[in-house]
Amino acid sequence: MAEKTNAERFIDAFNSIDYTLRARYGLNRSMGFSDVIRKCVSLNYVVRKYEDDLIDYGRLRNAIVHQGNKDFVIAEPHLRIVEHIEKINKLINSPPKCIDICRRDIVTIEASASMEKVIKLIASSKYSNIPVYKDKKLIGIANGQKILDAFGTFLLSGGKSKTFLENVQIEDMLSKIQSIYYEVASTDLTMEEGLNEFHKNPKLLAILLTKNGDQNEPPLGIVTGSDAIEMNKVLDSFN
Repeated sequence: MAEKTNAERFIDAFNSIDYTLRARYGLNRSMGFSDVIRKCVSLNYVVRKYEDDLIDYGRLRNAIVHQGNKDFVIAEPHLRIVEHIEKINKLINSPPKCIDICRRDIVTIEASASMEKVIKLIASSKYSNIPVYKDKKLIGIANGQKILDAFGTFLLSGGKSKTFLENVQIEDMLSKIQSIYYEVASTDLTMEEGLNEFHKNPKLLAILLTKNGDQNEPPLGIVTGSDAIEMNKVLDSFN
């Protein structure tokens, strides 16, 4: 079988991106490619990352194919361009997963633990986000900064440090924290999806990964905002 030309490789990748985005987000076939990209910017981190390139590739596609007939190619794109759109296509259709880079040695704590115990665990483990469980069900994430803020507020209101450390349970504090600070997802969560969740919710502290994304399942990994840098590096070097 003859090796594909640069134009054929470009068109294959382009069509794959176009089809996947329309199918995944329920976009009308009559919508122009540029409009598809702009619509997906808020939905897909990879599209947002490469928005300008994808819009340019839409124009290039129209320039190299005569009247929509892919059998009548009037120009050959540069190999660098072909390899770049193929990379974007892979990132959209078969992106790497968060579980591949996130921390898997999960440290957890029971809901009944005192704040003193939680603080000591955060200090000894060097992890600032500790999943909290009650009867084997996740009820929240103990975050070092949130605990410090709560401790300070408690002291400013006249409370005694010993009371906070010994008598307040982590469950008491978590009951005042909304679930917007954490999410649970399956181990199939892709880096694109993970980065998109942190982008959509600036207050998100961590995403806990379980087999099926169920709060009753044991934790298999945890993704935090600090992992975003590593995930971006992976996406940049992905091929």
